[in-house]
Amino acid sequence: MPPFPVLMFAAGFGTRMKTLTADRPKPLIPVAGKPLIDHALGLAQEVGADPIVANLHYKAQMLADHLHPKGVLTLTEQPDILETGGGLRNALPLLGAGPVITMNTDAIWAGPNPLKLLQDAWQPDKMDALLVCVPVASAVGHEGSGDFTLAPTGQISRGPGVVYGGVQIIKTDLLAQITEQAFSLNVVWDQMLAKGRLSGLSYPGSWCDVGHPGGIALAEGILDQADV
Repeated sequence: MPPFPVLMFAAGFGTRMKTLTADRPKPLIPVAGKPLIDHALGLAQEVGADPIVANLHYKAQMLADHLHPKGVLTLTEQPDILETGGGLRNALPLLGAGPVITMNTDAIWAGPNPLKLLQDAWQPDKMDALLVCVPVASAVGHEGSGDFTLAPTGQISRGPGVVYGGVQIIKTDLLAQITEQAFSLNVVWDQMLAKGRLSGLSYPGSWCDVGHPGGIALAEGILDQADV
């Protein structure tokens, strides 16, 4: 199987981080001695992803300066941020026409590489998207009952039970049908759900939401435990 292209979502304002994003974008906030985005980048590099692309908006130049020496392609969304769906569609000229792995860059994974799990479980004849889902009990720093219900067959539906971990493989065909410039990938997922072609896999390790200040120490805690 040829390597999948990867899009790292790095355009957001990081408002939940409050003062921590006053002088830098959220993906450059350090966790366990290195910027958040480098944790995501390491996972992508580990599976041989090619190309690796990041979409930028808030404090874009700082991120571009950090990522370009690491071989990451970047594109800056201007004048407005395009959200996840619009951002993915905007990046397709760099990513190509086939399925793409997308990654949020504000989570820490302690356990198997979620991208490797995705690649091993991907069945394009039965799936239009495959999401890595985290059981609520393993979702450190996350409040709520979850985003989806994951069936034993791997199909998911809206409801409680598991949290979307921010990493997926997704086919991009449906993006061309959306008329809005800025839109969430939830719009596309809902179309896939209606056809029974949205699938999930349960992550067997720990995962931490680092979208808020308290998540930094929690993420460093699960990484420390993983190293023991």
